[in-house]
Amino acid sequence: MPVEGLTGTMQCLTYKLGDEVYAFDINKVREVLDFTTVTKVPRTPEFMRGVINLRGSVVPVVDLRLKFGMTRTENSVNTCVIIIEVTVDGDTTIIGALADSVQEVLDLDPDHIEPPPRIGDRLDTEFIRGMGKRGERFIMILDIDKIFTADELALVQKSAPAAQAAWQTNPAGAAAVAAA
Repeated sequence: MPVEGLTGTMQCLTYKLGDEVYAFDINKVREVLDFTTVTKVPRTPEFMRGVINLRGSVVPVVDLRLKFGMTRTENSVNTCVIIIEVTVDGDTTIIGALADSVQEVLDLDPDHIEPPPRIGDRLDTEFIRGMGKRGERFIMILDIDKIFTADELALVQKSAPAAQAAWQTNPAGAAAVAAA
């Protein structure tokens, strides 16, 4: 059974969270950065790790492992931040998503992508666009626009201006908070 809305080859950026391989549509990915210092913003959800300064712009960083009920992403030599565009209710936001490591850019033909699994009515798997097959392994293709609710995204969006103001008024203080 084909995946809804998928008619041609899909190009994905694959990455790891724990032992599993996930993917984003490459059209949603802006760039991949090495892990950098993240400034924590008070009163944000646990999955919101903080913000980074990306060439003068404040970009919120989320921990997908925490969002998915896994353990917190630990900093390692392979840890990276995937800068992606998220659109919820017509509003587009740039966020960074922590990943344990980035794997590769992969072309998946429609006949190598299965629809997302149905796991009863209680579990929301709407954010899974499909299950890519590569050899004997599955790659969970995520729909980044459906991972966050509008309320969660609003919280993420509000954190950036607050951090930007803190950096502009006291860059040394913001750096000290980030280092703590």
